[in-house]
Amino acid sequence: MPMLVLPDPSLIVLIGAAGSGKSTFAARHFAPDEILSSDALRAAISGDAANQSVNKAAFRALHAALDRRLRTGRLTAVDATNVTREARRELLDRAAAAGIPTVAIVLDLAPDLVLARNAARPDRVVPEDVVRRHLDAVRQLVDDGALDADGFAAIHILRDPAEV
Repeated sequence: MPMLVLPDPSLIVLIGAAGSGKSTFAARHFAPDEILSSDALRAAISGDAANQSVNKAAFRALHAALDRRLRTGRLTAVDATNVTREARRELLDRAAAAGIPTVAIVLDLAPDLVLARNAARPDRVVPEDVVRRHLDAVRQLVDDGALDADGFAAIHILRDPAEV
């Protein structure tokens, strides 16, 4: 696996479909207190990480915690799909306001692998049509170079499961 050198402090934006391994990657490469997870916040708010009805509250909490961390210059990894431009823009704008560089780490794994991983989850299987939409969004981001226009200080695309 290539060595990823990340500025400290920085905001790390994980991007990938549900089941691509974002949470696993985050847990392996960042300290628990460096990770802000949309799943964990949904679970804290509603008792269910899959409860999409509390997304607004979960992301308000995530953004508030992120703002506090950025103001104090703390390295932070955001563990969410981040496949929409709007989701990434919220994060990029907050980091820019704090003068903190933002790095994208894209998990661009084979669709069959991601779908199989999602189906094998012991706790929370995301509907296949949702995962396919995420996969299509990632594919478009990578193929169209759309992330280049977002303003990330660096973009790392991981395609091999061993890299993740």
